[in-house]
This record gives sequence, structure tokens and C-alpha cells, in this order.
Amino acid sequence: MRVKLKIGENEKKFINRVNELTGDNVYRCYQCGRCSASCPMAQEMDLLPNQIIRKVQMGQEEDIIGSKTLTLCASCFACQGRCPKGIDIAAVCEAIRHLLEPKGKDFWGPDDVQPELAKELPQQVLVAVYKKFAK
Repeated sequence: MRVKLKIGENEKKFINRVNELTGDNVYRCYQCGRCSASCPMAQEMDLLPNQIIRKVQMGQEEDIIGSKTLTLCASCFACQGRCPKGIDIAAVCEAIRHLLEPKGKDFWGPDDVQPELAKELPQQVLVAVYKKFAK
């Protein structure tokens, strides 16, 4: 039995805007979880990459506001490389940050990287995090 969700106009606008900004279709995701399994920052995230995608699919903008996942995404593309549908999850996170910027607030920044964690992470991840916060 297939459950049909009622999505309001505001939710549809949010979903369509994310799709428009990314040039992708978040509905292609079927929640295999490979993105979350390959993410080097997953252990620090409050919402895993596949959970972010699911919340976008459902138009749950309010549930995403303030998620530290949006700032923790290092745009290393490990998720996209493992995604069987080729969804650019880093671009989805970037689009959400763009849409929610005036609504949310930063919970995490580059100075919050624990030294022990910095030693374990690939250099590309750390550079991406610092570039994201450069003004």
C-alpha cells in the first residue's frame, strides 16, 4: 500500500527551489544510505545526508533550520561519488544554506574542529570547511 503525503504550497516551493538551485531532482533519492555511510563528517552531524534529502523530499524546511549538518558538509563529494542516482548532495546542502541563511543561525564554524578530528580528516575536507566560512 502506497501512502500519499499531502504537501502544501510552501513545502512545494521549498522543494522546487532546491531542485532549481541544484539542477537535480531530490525525488530520485530512494534512501539507500550510501551517502551517509561515505560521509567523513557523519559522526558529527545531527541529521545524516540521507535524512537531509528525505526532509527536503517532504518539504520539512523547519526541521532543517539550525541543523549543524548544513555547515558540517565539507563538499568533499564522497556522497555523490557513492550515490547510485548521482545526486549532488553537497549542492543540495549548499542550496538549503542559501535558502535558509536569513532564517537559521550558525551552530558550528571552522574554529570548532577538534584537533583530534582534524588529524583524522582528509585535508580536502578541512580546506572545504575553511573555504565555506571565508568572507
